[in-house]
Amino acid sequence: MENRRVVVTGLGAVTPLGNDVGSTWENIKNGKSGIGPLTRVNAEDFPVKVAGELKDFDPSVYMEKKDARKMDKFTQYAMAASIQAVKDANLVINEENATRVGVWIGSGIGGMETYEEQFHKFLNKGYRRVSPFFVPMMIPDMASGQVSIALGAKGINSCTVTACASGTNSIGDAFKAIQRGDADVMITGGTEAPITNMSVAGFVQATALSLNPDMKTASRPFDKNRDGFVMGEGAGVVILESLESAQKRGAKIYAEIVGYGSTGDAHHITSPAPEGEGGARAMKMALDDANVDPNEVDYINAHGTSTEYNDKFETAAIKSVFSDHAYKLAVSSTKSMTGHLLGAAGGIEAIFTAKAIHEGILPPTINYETPDEECDLDYVPNEARKRDVNVAMSNSLGFGGHNATIVFKKFN
Repeated sequence: MENRRVVVTGLGAVTPLGNDVGSTWENIKNGKSGIGPLTRVNAEDFPVKVAGELKDFDPSVYMEKKDARKMDKFTQYAMAASIQAVKDANLVINEENATRVGVWIGSGIGGMETYEEQFHKFLNKGYRRVSPFFVPMMIPDMASGQVSIALGAKGINSCTVTACASGTNSIGDAFKAIQRGDADVMITGGTEAPITNMSVAGFVQATALSLNPDMKTASRPFDKNRDGFVMGEGAGVVILESLESAQKRGAKIYAEIVGYGSTGDAHHITSPAPEGEGGARAMKMALDDANVDPNEVDYINAHGTSTEYNDKFETAAIKSVFSDHAYKLAVSSTKSMTGHLLGAAGGIEAIFTAKAIHEGILPPTINYETPDEECDLDYVPNEARKRDVNVAMSNSLGFGGHNATIVFKKFN
């Protein structure tokens, strides 16, 4: 059977730059930063002072308050982004199509905040004070589960957990489900609410976070003076749909998703493989899957975390895949504005990649001041750029050596 074509018909997001796609994208185009003071935990307890936190997020816009209380923040964020995306796609889920609509939302950590709160209750007051909702609030697949219940989507229901590649892997896995005919529509992306005491402590001790106290310049991918990533939170969800289904409903189409590559480094739990060898294979695999020549790629939304090794090795990987064309295409890291949303990063970055194609705008890498001789590509420094984008890709790389790449094309 011939593979079915798959298109993007809806977008939804809650990010440090705004509680919907419109405001988030406007800020991205204007090179605005969503990084601010670290407030979710007591910043005095940590050397880290900044984070990409959501501002004024109100779950009661999307669900009853009593239901919100039974969900960890990462699930609330996924619910918000999914409801927005379904609305944006003008998608009606009913008895006729429910079994052909699936949900695939990834999360790297799941309900870490719930775990910490309930563990304190257990230590201080005993097991009887632990919430009966503790387990279903904490487990990472609950975002997919709750979205499916709320929206009545009865198709394939899954959750990919691959650390910081979770969002991209989930979208890639959902794309394949539609391509092979297991679903007609997928609500897919990533979600994360990781700004908790233990997460911050763990990443500080792993020397992964930026200790730069200046919220304006702490997240500076590809810049010589980068010193670690800035933790962010939120969710990004896209509606993927078979072309046939989208055309039948007269849906608007942002872009077509054409390729997916996923590889393992088999190297180290936290460091990428030398020269980004695993990431290079994921990009090549995605291009082969898409049947796209490397010279056709106009833009890459890089993983670009602002850590020493990621930025250097991802640059090396791009050069090994694209040869001379690496210097002609544009590469940018929107993490310079959002911070690193871990398992949700691939979700929001898929949205930015689809928007780049749909609107012909390359998002910038802000805070780019001091070039690094090992990072010598066109990172769209500091200001967005108008450019026709026909083919774009989004990269995500995660602890454990997970590499994931998805390729989007202008729909025609």
